[in-house]
Amino acid sequence: MKNRVLIIGGSGFIGSKVAHNLIRSNYSVTVFDKKKSLFDKKVRFLQGDVLNIKSLEKAVKGHDIIYNFAALADIDEARYKPSETIKINILAVSNILQISLKYKIKRFIQASSIYAMSNEGGFYACSKRASEDYIQEFNKMYKIDYTILRFGSLYGPNADQTNGIKKMILSAKKQKKIVYRGNRSATRRYIHVEDAAILCKE
Repeated sequence: MKNRVLIIGGSGFIGSKVAHNLIRSNYSVTVFDKKKSLFDKKVRFLQGDVLNIKSLEKAVKGHDIIYNFAALADIDEARYKPSETIKINILAVSNILQISLKYKIKRFIQASSIYAMSNEGGFYACSKRASEDYIQEFNKMYKIDYTILRFGSLYGPNADQTNGIKKMILSAKKQKKIVYRGNRSATRRYIHVEDAAILCKE
């Protein structure tokens, strides 16, 4: 039997694509999220909040591999919500790791960001660095196997309003010009969300 996979935050842009990809590879997949997305009927859905420890524990129990895509991922939003960013991007990760230890999870897979290695990105970048540090320390102390996936700039269907490419397309349609608020010398290498999902398979 294939490993039983729990995808926390699996209704989101990348998490939902990973769920579909794993199902196609005959994994047993459960998604835990606040909202339900359009899934294959083979995907089991559990509704819950990543900050609710009881809900998390019920979700984690019985699984072999945990993917964590839950995050406050909008850099602009994080700039004005530092405490909420800590709760979702750091505290929730620590709680998931502790529960994973209790139920002997085989591997914890964290969705991180290239901003974790950057001097830019504000509170969002700080939170991603901190969560990576916690994961590595859990591995040192408790031998929890882990994988950290540092995503760059993704694009593709079902991207939300915070997605960089989506923002530029919308500005082109509404304002008849492309608006980019980043550094003029900045460069980006974009990857399609479906390709990223394929690479996420453990």
